[in-house]
Amino acid sequence: MRFSRTLIALVGVIVIAFVVVGVRIVVWSGQATDSGKATPAIGGPFTLIDQTGKTVSDRDFRNRYMLIFFGYTYCPDVCPTTLSTVSGALDKLGPNFTKKVVPIFITIDPERDTPAVMKSYVEAFGPTIQGLSGSPEQIAKVAKEFKVYAAKVKGDSPDSYTVDHSAILYLMGPDGRFVAHFTHGISVDDLVAGLKKHIG
Repeated sequence: MRFSRTLIALVGVIVIAFVVVGVRIVVWSGQATDSGKATPAIGGPFTLIDQTGKTVSDRDFRNRYMLIFFGYTYCPDVCPTTLSTVSGALDKLGPNFTKKVVPIFITIDPERDTPAVMKSYVEAFGPTIQGLSGSPEQIAKVAKEFKVYAAKVKGDSPDSYTVDHSAILYLMGPDGRFVAHFTHGISVDDLVAGLKKHIG
């Protein structure tokens, strides 16, 4: 009887260990880098609409790094601040460097951020920033792939809502895989240093 209880307890421990390992694999599920460390499973294929009304996919940006930020044009501070930082960093890096990277602004507010609205908005931050919108379903899919948090906050009227959202810059490689991220509030100089580090 004592042996049976011990055996049952041992089996229980093994099962729990497999569950824990399985959860860690599902959450991490990344690829190994040259250093042998796994990278987070961030990003994936997407099909959206650019600011000219053209359908584009992640494959249209292959062979270049993508510097991606999720936000919305009615954002009062975080989005314009971040896009200004991106624009300032790319200006400092110069045209030869910026041929290697395309900055992309993806809306999390597709109901209001039409391609025409996105075009007017991104042009204020320079000629190279791509503004991508799409259907609510398309935006929900790409936001999920990049682990983006977004939640509407009601305003005084149905159209005056704001959107709480995560504020991370994602650097994706020429193959579309995650390379690095930069947190909100990064300075122009620190972003320049970070891009040089990963892009060369």
